[in-house]
Amino acid sequence: MSREYGEAIGRRFPPPVVRAPFEGRTWREFGYVLLGLPIGVLLFSYSITMICLGAGMLITFLGVPILAMALASARGFAAAERARARCLLGLDVGRPEPIRPEKGGLLAWTGAVLRSGESWRNLLYTLVQFPWAVFSFVVGVVFWTTGWGLFTFPLWQWVYRSADTGSEMVLFRDASGRTISLDAPLGNVLACAAGLVLVLMTPWILRGLTGMDRLLIRGLLGPSELVSRVYELESDRGVVVDTAAADLRRIERDLHDGAQARLVALAMELGLAKEKLAEDPRTAARMVDEAHGEVKTALQELRDLARGIHPAVLTDRGLDAALSSVASRCTVPVRVEVDLPGRPAAAIEGIAYFTVSELLQNVSKHSGAKGATVDVWRSGDRLLLQVGDDGSGGAEASAGSGLAGLAERLDAVDGLLVVDSPRGGPTAVTAELPWRN
Repeated sequence: MSREYGEAIGRRFPPPVVRAPFEGRTWREFGYVLLGLPIGVLLFSYSITMICLGAGMLITFLGVPILAMALASARGFAAAERARARCLLGLDVGRPEPIRPEKGGLLAWTGAVLRSGESWRNLLYTLVQFPWAVFSFVVGVVFWTTGWGLFTFPLWQWVYRSADTGSEMVLFRDASGRTISLDAPLGNVLACAAGLVLVLMTPWILRGLTGMDRLLIRGLLGPSELVSRVYELESDRGVVVDTAAADLRRIERDLHDGAQARLVALAMELGLAKEKLAEDPRTAARMVDEAHGEVKTALQELRDLARGIHPAVLTDRGLDAALSSVASRCTVPVRVEVDLPGRPAAAIEGIAYFTVSELLQNVSKHSGAKGATVDVWRSGDRLLLQVGDDGSGGAEASAGSGLAGLAERLDAVDGLLVVDSPRGGPTAVTAELPWRN
């Protein structure tokens, strides 16, 4: 038995349904549910008091700062709730945008708080969380205590013993003295069986209850969708700027070390040939012939450089022809299938071209494959492309790898990169881009 197979068996045994009652996650979620009720009572009572007091005092000027204080307090409560969720649920929710008054002073701060949508959502959380905390507390505690109580019933069965029936378990007794009871062995077995079922169910019930808490925290205590989108665009802009700067440096380096150096040498060769032309025509002719070869090499390098910036075949004939050209230069046979109803935006087309080009370079250098495939198609408003190979696999989009940089470039245009490359292969890398006509 291989080590990997043994580890896989160890991860699957015992089954998750058996492990769940004893996992740390279950106990943390139960702790979260227990803390939810007293915290909910505190937050609800304070918020309702402040809202009623502020609304009642709106007839005077004092109501406005009281409402602002309630909103500011709600932001503080939200920070504490995010910390509780981070510690017990492993839920990391970003902080909302801070309050930035346009001017200094209490009035400007009060106006900024009242205009803050995040503050009102935080206040709404203190009101909504309370009834849900009551429900989740009751359900969680009932299932937890009943399940473990029945499962451990043989340890404390003497509590249910009747003085009249001895070791029998008394389930019911009415005023006339009539009883319904079970013999001790049968009662113990039934109690343990029912308790075991509840014990195994409780972790999944707790996950469902805390799942609702996760939704409330994400929706009411995190940054708004607009703010999150602004942060994402700012991050993507940084990636685009860095990528453009790196491309400019690469082009400058290629020009300086390649075509420019070759053209300088060519100018020197032609200058020497000009001096030799009168006194040694044969040597001058040989030097001109060598210069002619240098010109061809320099032109080829400039073509390769231009192709690296934006290939002419992509502009003229689209992705099908451009990707076929890239595939023909790969060191392994590549089958290309492009099924597109039209052409996407030029920028998206260029990103798709360079994505496939870089992936095929990885196939040539690292995969050890005997063949590869490139498939490009449209699904709805998305452009999808997949590059696969039958190589050794093991490719990862981890930090520092070329695939990680490629994923960042795609993310900058709302794209996505998915790598499926188990050890031993095969490898399939799927990229998704917006169509953008």
